[in-house]
Amino acid sequence: MYGSKAQAGLFPNNAAGKQAAQRCQEDGYLCLVPAPEATPSDSNGETGGAITLVKKKTANVPLGAITEKGLTYLLSQVSPRQVLEDFVRALEGRQNQVDALLHLARQVQQGIEAMKTNVDKVLQQICKLEGPSGPGAAGHLKALFAGFLNDGDSPRSTPPAATNDTALHDTLLAGLTRWQQSGATEDCPLPHLYRQASARSIGQFHDALRQLHELRKIYLHPWTGPLYDIPEPPYALLIGHEIAYYASIRK
Repeated sequence: MYGSKAQAGLFPNNAAGKQAAQRCQEDGYLCLVPAPEATPSDSNGETGGAITLVKKKTANVPLGAITEKGLTYLLSQVSPRQVLEDFVRALEGRQNQVDALLHLARQVQQGIEAMKTNVDKVLQQICKLEGPSGPGAAGHLKALFAGFLNDGDSPRSTPPAATNDTALHDTLLAGLTRWQQSGATEDCPLPHLYRQASARSIGQFHDALRQLHELRKIYLHPWTGPLYDIPEPPYALLIGHEIAYYASIRK
């Protein structure tokens, strides 16, 4: 409550300061709070090998705290405009960072889609030139690219891939149903759902989620905290302008 040579206080440690402090308490602007109890210490201020923060001679120094009435009075006398302006500028900076990350993610996704299209065209041309009886390189490239597309992205998907997609859809829906029936208080995180599914890759897992979302069989919920706080970023899914990290089944 009162200042000294060693530490600052709310009021000077003299008669006028004590009178002002008493007046603030009587008017309800300040209230006293209990001071921390002192821990027995040696001459060096140590106890059990740990340095104590409060010594005996300072344990009884009164501590003060502002009340709701005092805070209201303070805000009526001092404009918080500068603090609010700084806060708004900080929020705008964060928003700009998020927008830049989302823009970059969309650019990367578009680049991947363009690469898929170009590789598919080249692969079709190789297959035409070599024919069904040609060297095995074309077949190897075709199988490799089909694996990258996760048996669903390619416009030349075969019936077995469609069957695999259906099985994965059923597995994801069953996992979300179990999560909902377990009584969980939050939506199912995508990393947990991936570990319950039979997807061969995260890409196939994401494609299945997009398909179920487009079929209106599931909800995809966004991550609302800072992007750097996402526990397992590889499982996050870009949907429109949002980063989805949770899923739930539609009733």
